[in-house]
Formats: sequence, structure tokens, C-alpha cells
Amino acid sequence: MNIRHLRYFVTVADLGSITRAAEELGMEQPPLSQQIRQFEQKLGVKLFERQTRGVKLTEIGATLIPRARAILELQHQFQVTAEGLARGEVGHIRLGLAGAVPLLPVIPLAIRSFRDIAPDVTLSLEESNTPALCAALHESSTDIAIVRPPVPDPARLSVSHLLDEPTVIALPRGHRLTEEPIISLDMVADDPLIIFPRELGPGFHDAILSAYQLAGVTPILGQQAPQIAGTVPLVAAGMGVSVVPRSLCQIHAGGVTFHTISEPAPRATLAVAIRSGQNMPIVSRFVKILRTTCREWEKMSPEAQFPASGF
Repeated sequence: MNIRHLRYFVTVADLGSITRAAEELGMEQPPLSQQIRQFEQKLGVKLFERQTRGVKLTEIGATLIPRARAILELQHQFQVTAEGLARGEVGHIRLGLAGAVPLLPVIPLAIRSFRDIAPDVTLSLEESNTPALCAALHESSTDIAIVRPPVPDPARLSVSHLLDEPTVIALPRGHRLTEEPIISLDMVADDPLIIFPRELGPGFHDAILSAYQLAGVTPILGQQAPQIAGTVPLVAAGMGVSVVPRSLCQIHAGGVTFHTISEPAPRATLAVAIRSGQNMPIVSRFVKILRTTCREWEKMSPEAQFPASGF
């Protein structure tokens, strides 16, 4: 039995005539009659009663016809899905996001742009740290990860630069520098620096400490935050100051003010990572849109990038 036999069976049943079914299928009547007889012989049942004018389903044929239609529909859906996957228009993307990345406005903007052209693709998002996201890529439990480079085991991943996000300094409300719009890092040298563990994002962690060194000071390391976004509540609690990606200024912590850092100021670099050799069109299509959206976003003014931040 094959799909062709099922299609012949359903077409003859729908039209009630082998002659008309042959016309519908673009073939001659004798070969179609032969195919129907061969199908009946393979199944060991009689599907049609031959009548003077056309054919009629037997009881067995009437019982089997819904199942034949269901198989043909599954075959159609299989083909449609395969073609959609080839075009990157259907499927499921598991997207991993490094700490604080969901707060960056360009990320939902990129997702929205992708959904506009591929509305049948489902996306599931998970926030974690860069090492964990890279491990998830290796284990194939994540398809794409937006990470903070460098990444562990880069030989097994394909990593592309996305953007360099500016940073700001977060001060507890009432700090002596609260009214200063621009602050240099040497001005907060005596304030404990709240920072996240290096293993969660060594590139950004080292960029912060290097900026302090370039400013001619050594920071006083204070309380560690469990993640990048976790520094803001600790600042609000008066435990110190923190250098954070500018996107964190969207966290409406009542006890924190955010200020531009004068140069040298660190940058929070982001990259997109996928498994090396990954060839799913849906993944390639999303990464292309993500990179394009990030390039366009970096050209925008800070006011357009963060319209609600006050910067």
C-alpha cells in the first residue's frame, strides 16, 4: 500500500465514478480501474460495488474511507511542515538569554520583527548566565543563546558579535553624587562596588574592573549579587554602587538613580551563539534578523533606544 493508492481510493469515493476520478487525477480510466483492483487485492477486501452508472462504497469501504482521508491529511501536513521548515517559517525556537538581556529593548524588537514574517514559529525564552547557556547549546536543549562573551569551549560554538551596550552607574538614592548627571569612576572610588560573580560573565566583569583601573583607582569590592540584574536591589538597599548595562535603568527601583559614566566607561558586549554546524533554516533566519535589528538599533540615539529611561 502507498499514498498513491489511498489518493485513488478517496478520489473515486468522492466522485462515485472511476471515469470522472480518472479525469480528476489526470490519467486514463483503465489504469485507474487496475490500480483500484490491485489495492483491493492487497488489502484483501472489496472497497467498491461496481454499478451500471459509477461505483458505490461497500460497508468495508465506507469504514475505511475516513481513515484514508486522515492519512492523506497527515501526509499533506507533513509536506507543508517540511516545506515550512526549509523556508524557516514554522517550528519552535528555544532562545536563551544571558542575565539582564531581556531588559534590552532591541531584543523584544527583534523577536517582534521575526514574528511578523514567521507568525507560525513558536519561541520559548529562558534567562540564565552565559556558561549555563553555552552548556545548554552543547546539550541541544537550547537553539540560540544571546550571551556575554567570551564563551566557554568556543570551538564547538558559532559566536557572532551583536552590540556593545553602554553602561551606567547605579547610586543609592540620597548619595552625595545623586544630582550629578555624569560621573567618573574615580568619584566613587570610596564606595563599595556591588558586582556579580566573575564566572557568570567574565567578559563584562573584567571590563568593569579594567575601567576602574583606567580611571586610576582600585574599586572596593562589596557585596556580590547573584546575577547582573540583582545588583540594583542591593544598591537600593544602600550597600554600595554598581556599574550596570544601560538597559537596567528600566528597573524602577525606588531607591536608585542611574548616571552616565564619563570615559573610560566599560561596555556590556553581547553576542549570539549557536551550535557549530547547525543548519536549521529557522535558526539561521532568526539570527539574521537579530543581527540586523541590533545594527539598526545601535545607530539610534540614546533617547530613541531607551525612551522611558530619562537619559
